[in-house]
Order: sequence, then structure tokens, then C-alpha cells
Amino acid sequence: MNLFRRLGAAVLAMWLLLPSHADAGEVLAAQFEAASLGRTWKYDVYLPTGYAHSHQHYKVVYLLHGWGTDASSWITQTDVQAMADHLIASGQMLPCILVMPQGRGSWYVDGPEKMETAFIDDLLPEIDHTYRTLPGREGRGIAGFSMGGYGTMRLALRHPDQFSAMAMMSPAIYAPLPPLTSAARVAPAFETGGSFDAARWQQMNYPALLDDFARSGYPMRVQLTAGLQDALDTETAASAFATLWRAHHWPCDLRLSPGGHDYAFWRRALPMALRFLAPPPLVAELSLPNDPGAARTTMR
Repeated sequence: MNLFRRLGAAVLAMWLLLPSHADAGEVLAAQFEAASLGRTWKYDVYLPTGYAHSHQHYKVVYLLHGWGTDASSWITQTDVQAMADHLIASGQMLPCILVMPQGRGSWYVDGPEKMETAFIDDLLPEIDHTYRTLPGREGRGIAGFSMGGYGTMRLALRHPDQFSAMAMMSPAIYAPLPPLTSAARVAPAFETGGSFDAARWQQMNYPALLDDFARSGYPMRVQLTAGLQDALDTETAASAFATLWRAHHWPCDLRLSPGGHDYAFWRRALPMALRFLAPPPLVAELSLPNDPGAARTTMR
């Protein structure tokens, strides 16, 4: 009988740790007219528990999807809604708004469509106007996987006045050039005359952006995660970024662990990204810059 009581108590304890339906956040599909794109732009948005019944203003984290997927992959493949509910309910991250825009195959740059311009000039003001956000760079973080990791890098480095932190998961930020198997090789964003333009890739990649970023004087909190079995070798790309970043004496959090270029890995990496981008106040106050000499941290 005691065994059954203990089992029952264990089950009850586990159930109490899970967010109830009443504690669940809400995911909405939204859209607006983006002047820079000349069309309607769709996005999904996660609103944390209690948003509708409070007057609180919230930090915003922008989540950028990868090549060949869309914004819904955050909901259907990573289960970000349940993940954020749990992290918030357990005090591991601040309640925040998550915005998941449709990036198509844009790589989040100005190419056939002015996606980078639209992101800064149209999307950020739209979100700040529509939702109760904390305005300014300290109220914004940005994250993405694969192509979205590239977009995260470029948007944060090009516009450090708009973002205070970024988290790149399996980022396609290859330097000097992407591998032949990378989707970047066939992306219209990096083509000239219908063919991949190596010079354009290099002009738009992070080594060409760091001088201007340094001159901006803005600090940037950086996290990178990648799988050691990634067929597209984003481990090497992430490590190269960390090495160059640390050469400027800027700290970053590099986490490499077993995993591929897939949702199984990103489901593991995303909670770390959310905790990094929206840490609760005590964690934010106690966290210290990583040792610039530490080459890698193992994800668990």
C-alpha cells in the first residue's frame, strides 16, 4: 500500500509541475500590410499567460525559421508554445511575446524582396504598435535556426540599435563560403544573373559586418548552438564565428553537442535560446560573461 501511495504522490507532483490549461499561453495567426514588401505579411505570435488580463509590457523575442519551412514549424515541429509555457511557469524565463514571421526563402536580407528593410521598418513598429511591448533594443531578442540563424546574425549585427541579444541555432553563417550542399547556393538572395555570387555572399556575411558593429558601440549578448553530427557542418561555422567574435574580446556562449541538422536538435537547443534571451531578473543579474578562452560547452 505504501508503494502505491508513493507512486501516487510522485504522479501528483509531476502533474503539479506541468502548466495547467489555465496557465497556457496563446498562439495567434496575424497579418499586416508591409509597405516595404508591397504585400500582406503573415506571422504567428505567442502571448504569455495573463496577457489579455494585465497591463504589463513584455519583452519580445523574434524567431526566424529555416529554409524550406515556414513560421508554423515553430508550433508544429518545436512545440514552442508548450515549451514557453513550461519555462515561464517554472521561472526559467520571463513572460514574453514570441513573434514568428513568415520568412519564405529570403534569408532575411534585401534580395528579390526587401525583407531586411521590411523587418526593421515595418515588422518591428507593427509589433510595438499592436502589442504591449517593452520598446527599444533592451526589450528585443532574436533567434533562428539554419537560414534563420543567418538572418539572426545579420539583423542583429546590422541593427544593434534594435536588438540586445541573439541566439543562433545551427547557423548557416559559413565563412568564407557555404558548402556546395547548402541551400544558400541556390537562394535567389545570393544570386547574380541566376547564379550563386560568391562576392555577394562574402559582402553580406559577418566578417564584413564586424567593423561597423564595433563602431556602433552597442553590446550584444550572443549564444550559438550546433550539432556535432550536422551534415551541413554548422558546428564549424558556429565555432569560426565564436573565434572571430572572441578575438574582439567580446564574450559569447558556444554550445556544441551530439546532434544533426534537424528538429530533434532544435527542440533541445530552443529552451536554452529562450532562457538566454529572456532570463528572469535574478539570473540576468548573476550571469557573468563566458570565459573567452572556453572553446565549447557541452549541451545536456
